Amino acid sequence: MADMLSTGVSGLLAAQIGLSTVSHNVANVNTDGYSRQLVSYGTRLPEGQNGYYVGTGVNTVAVQRAYSQFLNSSLWSASSSKGRASTMASLTGQINNQLSGSSNLQTSLDSFFGAVQDMANAPSDIASRQVLLARAGGLASTFRALSGQFSQLSGQVQQQIGDTVDSINSDSQSIARLNGLIRSSAATDGSPPADLLDQRDALVNKLAGEVGVSVVPQNDNTISVFVGNGQALVTGTEAHALGTAPNVYDATRKEVVGADSGAVLSGRIGGGTLGALLDFRGNVLDPAQGQLGRTAQALASAFNAQHMQGADLQGGLGGTFFNVAGPTVQAASSNRGSGTLGASITDIGMLTGKDYVLSYDGSSWSMRDTSGNSVALSGSGTSADPFKAAGLSLVVGGSAGAGDSFRVQPSRDAAAGFSVAIDDPGRVAAAAPLKITAAAGNTGTATPAVSISDGSNPGLFNSSSIVFSSPTSYSIDGGAAQAFTPGQPIVHNGWSVQLGGTPQAGDSFGVQANSNAQGDNSNALMLGKVANLGVLDGGVTSAGRAYSQLVSQVGSAGALANDDLTTQTAVYSQAMSSQQGVSGVNLDEEAANLLRYQQAYQASAQVISTANTIFGALLGAVRG
Repeated sequence: MADMLSTGVSGLLAAQIGLSTVSHNVANVNTDGYSRQLVSYGTRLPEGQNGYYVGTGVNTVAVQRAYSQFLNSSLWSASSSKGRASTMASLTGQINNQLSGSSNLQTSLDSFFGAVQDMANAPSDIASRQVLLARAGGLASTFRALSGQFSQLSGQVQQQIGDTVDSINSDSQSIARLNGLIRSSAATDGSPPADLLDQRDALVNKLAGEVGVSVVPQNDNTISVFVGNGQALVTGTEAHALGTAPNVYDATRKEVVGADSGAVLSGRIGGGTLGALLDFRGNVLDPAQGQLGRTAQALASAFNAQHMQGADLQGGLGGTFFNVAGPTVQAASSNRGSGTLGASITDIGMLTGKDYVLSYDGSSWSMRDTSGNSVALSGSGTSADPFKAAGLSLVVGGSAGAGDSFRVQPSRDAAAGFSVAIDDPGRVAAAAPLKITAAAGNTGTATPAVSISDGSNPGLFNSSSIVFSSPTSYSIDGGAAQAFTPGQPIVHNGWSVQLGGTPQAGDSFGVQANSNAQGDNSNALMLGKVANLGVLDGGVTSAGRAYSQLVSQVGSAGALANDDLTTQTAVYSQAMSSQQGVSGVNLDEEAANLLRYQQAYQASAQVISTANTIFGALLGAVRG
C-alpha cells in the first residue's frame, strides 16, 4: 500500500504544479512579452514483480515557456524596421509641414516678382518701389525662417540621437544583468527560469526598435547582441556602451561612436529609431538645407546681376540688391598644421548641392564629395591660381600638415544670411543706364543691345558712335579699324554691345547715357524675367524651379516614409500575431487546462484516501 500512496502523492504534486502554472499563465495574460508556460511530465520507472512491472507514478520534468526562436527573431527584425519607419515618417512629416506652412517660399517668390512687375508698370512711382522693397524683405524673412526651422529640426535630431543612445545603453546593461541571472540560475537548477528569459526577450525587442541588432545565443544560456558591422552591445554579462562625439568638422553635430574604441559608427547603423535619425539627417535634412541655400544663391546671383545692369532714379548704376552667404569652410578638428582655406563661388551654374572635403596628403591636395567620389581639381590653390572645381574657387594658405582636411559647404548656410541690401526705394535700378540707337539709313539687318561690362569705367556714360566700314570691320568714335566677328560683343568704355543679324558697310550705332532714368522701365522688365531665368544646373534651373525641386524631393521622401510605415506596421502585426500564436496566453485553453488539472488533483487525492483506508484496514486486521 506504500507504493499506491507514493503513486497518488506523485500525481497530486504533478497536478498541483500544473494548477500553479495555469494560474501563473492566467495572471500574466496582459503582461507584455510574457510567454505561456507548459508543464512537461514523465513516467517514473516501474517496479518489477514476478515477471511483470507495476507503475510507480509521475515525475514533473520541466516547466518551460512556449517559444520559437525563429518567430522571436522575426519579431525583433520587424520591430527594428517598424521603429525606423515610424521615426522617419514623423521627421519627414515635420519638414514637409515646414515647407508647406505659413513660411511657404513659393508664395513669397510670387509676391516679390508680382511687385517687380507692378514697379515696371510705374517705374517712377515711389509707392510701387516701396512695395517692392517690402516684398523683398518678406522674401528674405521667409528664406531665413525656413533656414531657422531646418536648423531647429537639426537640433532636435541631435538631441534625439543622444537620448536614443542613452536608452540603448540602459537596455544593454539590463540585458547583460539578466544574462548573469539566467546563467547563474541555469547552473544551479539545471534550466533557466522562463520568466527571466521573457524579460530578456522583451528588452531585446525594445532594443531592436531603437537600433538594428543581431542576436547570437551562447551555450551558457546567455546571448550576445551586436549592432552595425559587428559592434558588440552585449557579450555575456558585460555591456558595451555606445557614445556620441562631435563631428570632426562640426562640433554641433553628433556622431555615434563606440564608447570604448571611439570608432565612428554613424554610417554603419541602419535600423530602428537611431538608424532613422541618422538616415534622415544625412539623406533628407542635409540635402534640403543645401537645396534651400542653393535656391537663395541662385535668386541673389541672377537678380543682383540684372540689377547691376540698371540705373536708379538718380541715374546711378544699380548695385547689390540681395545679400546672401557664400560657402562655409570647416577645418577638421584633427588638423595639425596651420593651413587655411578660403572658398568662393565662381560659377553658380555648376553648384551641385553637395558638400566637399579637400584633403592634403603631405605633397598634394585632393577633393571628394559627400558620397566619396573624387572631384577633379584644376589650378595650384594660390590666390593667383586658385583650385577650381564644382563651381568653386579654393585658395589654400598657411602650412597644412599631412592628413589635414577641410570641409566645404557651398550652400548649406546661404539662406540663413539672406537679406535685402538696399533700403532706399530710389536706389532700385528700374531703368537702363545706356541706350543704343541704329542710324535711320542703316541697310544691314543688325539689331543692337547694350549692357554693362565694367560699371567702374569712368567713360561709361560718354556718348560713342560705332561705324561699320564693312560687315567685318568697324571703328569707334573715328578710331582705328577693328575686326568684327559675328556673335562676339563689341566692348568699349565699360559697355558691351551685342549685335544680332548682319551689319553692312556704312551702318552706324550710337551709344549714350539714358536721360530718361525716371520713366524708363527697361531694366525692371528684365528683372521680372529673372523669375524664370535658368541659373543652376548649367543654366537650366531657375530659383523658383530649384525650390520646387526641394519641395518635390522632401515630399517624395515623406511619401516613401509613410508607405514604408504602413508596410512595416503590417509586417510587425503579422510577426506579433505569429509569435503570440505560439507564445501567447489563450484564456479558453487555460480554462480547459485548469479543469483538467483540478480533476487530476481530485483523483490523486482520492487515490491517497483509498490507500489510507486500505492501510488502516490492514492495521485493524493485524490488531484483531
